[in-house]
Amino acid sequence: MKRETVKKKKNRIQTIVSRLAQAFPEVRVPLHHRNPYELLVATILSAQCTDEMVNRVTPDLFQRYADPRDLAQAPVREIEKVIRRLGLFRSRARNLKRCAQQLVKEHGGDVPAIMEDLTRLAGVGRKTANVILGNAFGIPGIVVDTHVKRLSRRLGFTRQDDPNKIERDLMELLPEQDWTGFSHRLILHGRKVCHARKPQCQICTLNDLCPSAIL
Repeated sequence: MKRETVKKKKNRIQTIVSRLAQAFPEVRVPLHHRNPYELLVATILSAQCTDEMVNRVTPDLFQRYADPRDLAQAPVREIEKVIRRLGLFRSRARNLKRCAQQLVKEHGGDVPAIMEDLTRLAGVGRKTANVILGNAFGIPGIVVDTHVKRLSRRLGFTRQDDPNKIERDLMELLPEQDWTGFSHRLILHGRKVCHARKPQCQICTLNDLCPSAIL
């Protein structure tokens, strides 16, 4: 694909937004949760871990520690036992306890709905914060995980490697109302079709719009 103007790139990404919406009409975060606190905990645990594995661990975790105050008071060793099946469980347990303590001390036990406040919490970066903002509070945000990073580069929307810079590039191309849905659908498309090693270009609904497609 020849070098695009910004206008043409914006038009192309809007067509991709439309096609992904047809392919994945309903999108929701796959982490089981009932409130912002549970979503925050589950998202922190999901770093470098599958959603399925996190969903196996969190029911017991949330039964034991139903709110940030319960979690803040829990011994780290006890938290470790509950999440032991996850990798890096010791550091995850420390982050969960510290995050809960911050929620209680700085936010009255509530999960904040501001990016700057979220990213000050232990274990929370911009990716996690955007998951919380978009799915718990309806505040648009672009979640840049490994799939979004890979597909954004393959689709020619960025040349960056840094997730924060990729997020910024996508924000410049997309209207704000599309941020949350687009990133979720791009993740689904990456999981189901545009795999890291063997992308299924032949069946991809975006193959005529993708400069990396092998047909």
